[in-house]
Amino acid sequence: MPNIKSAAKRVKIISKKTLRNTGLKSALKTSIKKFDESLADSNHDSAKAKLVQALISIDKAVTKGILHKNTAARKKSRLTLRLNKKIQS
Repeated sequence: MPNIKSAAKRVKIISKKTLRNTGLKSALKTSIKKFDESLADSNHDSAKAKLVQALISIDKAVTKGILHKNTAARKKSRLTLRLNKKIQS
């Protein structure tokens, strides 16, 4: 437990930010999992819609500082490649 008033305030702020970040990370992972499930079902229209939602959640994670922009670009690229491979086969 912090002894200084400003340190106690920082603990409160960090706990609020941690809560927000975990929620956004969870939403990001959930959207990617939903995309994976729709891709496994071989429903291409549904998979395309879920991909768009996953890309939006990845972009939101970047703006909130949860993901680095290069990490987000890599994830988006890999998800799109997986969809394109599934459609072609």
